[in-house]
Amino acid sequence: MTAPSASDPALETTDYLVIGSGIAGLRAAIELAPHGRVLIVNKGKPPESASEFAQGGIAVVLDPQDSIEAHISDTLLAGKGLCRPEAVEVLIKEGPDRVRELIRWGARFDREQDRYILAKEAAHRSARILRAQGDATGTEIMRALTGKAQQLQSIRWLVQHFTADLLVEEGRCIGAVLLSESKGVRAVGAKSVVLASGGAGQVYLRTTNPPVATGDGMAMAYRAGCALEDMEFVQFHPTALALPNAPTFLLTEAMRGEGAILRNPRGAAFMKRYDPAAELATRDVVSRAIWQEMQAGNTSHVYLDVTHLNAAFIRKRFPTITQTCLRYGLDITRTPIPVAPSAHFMIGGATTSLTGATSLHGLYAAGEVACSGVHGANRLASNSLLEGLVFGARAGEAVAAASSEHAVEISAIQSALAKRLPEWIARRSVFPAALTTAAYRLKEMMWNQVGIVRDQASLTQALKRLEDWESLSTAPIASQAEGEFKNLVTVALLIVRAALLRKNSIGAHHRSDDPEPGKSPDSRHIAFHGPDRPKGYWA
Repeated sequence: MTAPSASDPALETTDYLVIGSGIAGLRAAIELAPHGRVLIVNKGKPPESASEFAQGGIAVVLDPQDSIEAHISDTLLAGKGLCRPEAVEVLIKEGPDRVRELIRWGARFDREQDRYILAKEAAHRSARILRAQGDATGTEIMRALTGKAQQLQSIRWLVQHFTADLLVEEGRCIGAVLLSESKGVRAVGAKSVVLASGGAGQVYLRTTNPPVATGDGMAMAYRAGCALEDMEFVQFHPTALALPNAPTFLLTEAMRGEGAILRNPRGAAFMKRYDPAAELATRDVVSRAIWQEMQAGNTSHVYLDVTHLNAAFIRKRFPTITQTCLRYGLDITRTPIPVAPSAHFMIGGATTSLTGATSLHGLYAAGEVACSGVHGANRLASNSLLEGLVFGARAGEAVAAASSEHAVEISAIQSALAKRLPEWIARRSVFPAALTTAAYRLKEMMWNQVGIVRDQASLTQALKRLEDWESLSTAPIASQAEGEFKNLVTVALLIVRAALLRKNSIGAHHRSDDPEPGKSPDSRHIAFHGPDRPKGYWA
């Protein structure tokens, strides 16, 4: 990594800085485009984001037989009493218009003649999952949003630039510091910043998330003093491919919606023993049931069986899954699929208002990096793409309205940089091999000790190990690999500290040592407000 010069790192300004290029980031950028210059920063190459890999679909009320009230009710029930009702109402009521807007921009969802095909997924009382190309909904939405954004001349992309930290001056976010392997350190100043950097699945050994999901946005927001909450709620997807030498590939919940059956290694269906809804129970219930079957059988997986369904239907309905499994020698129309739960979605994140505003002036957040309150303790299937669309647009609207009062002040950016520049210059990167080993050990520890089921002893052991790692990574980030490891440590610490504070089991947070499983858990939220308050507090 090239060190910055002692005089001045590369410095540029824009009106609006969007960090991340998934659904939430692109939707915010499109909303901002008529109001000024927009710079989208991505540490990989678009469309490298979790949005691209979303299979199942987007939950939205389009069927006249369905209702907004029913979707709201299903979302609140899945959230186990911890959703913010006003946020859920915004999500569900504004969702149909945002999806229709996406269709006008060219999104091609699956149809039968003159109507859209709507699928049913777990914990939805109605078929309301809009899909594209069978199981490639995220790819299609990203194609439409990217195409729309590329038509707008005021939007510019900066790819393969890692956002190391936010720039804060006098309590306001005024930009960010970026790292590039080829160009070293550079700073971007802006009237406002929209954080849309996605989740943190890579904190676990098994995850459906892409390699870029290292919790960067959550960690840098925390370092900047921004409030974060609900970090104990990590949603594990029940069914990810569990073949040797194969990626942890997501097998959409829609497969169970179409009739797939979960079986243990003896071939017995087991879900009805855990919940009357069987395979259509909420994700937290299904994940724990699979985990318990794996523990009981001392096995690394169970099976998802679609062999009783029509083979032609399966190949047409799930083409991506069918072809991916065939690449690894598995014909899912003939053979049950080995599956195991994997870390999938961060419910917690930077606390936001209904307009995406965080507790740090000038900083907005949308998508998985944010905690808007719509998911509560357990996300309802296929609500996440809708969240990205609705709250990405809302953040863009709010930024455009608020930023008219501000100018990009070069002097403020230079002042913020000057405070950090000596540290940046003095820092040298850690040897990459050491970081790779440490990151693997962290992920393994989180999977074994802070996974689907936790307890006081395992969480306490994890906390001590993470605090040791934290003490070794206090210096400024000097490379992307070092930055990602530091961010993984920060996010893991927040997950563990929150999990220790919440003694009861609820939703995606399950403690085997819950002293009173039948008692209603605390309905408050656990929050953190930057390194100065590392212990967390009840909000």
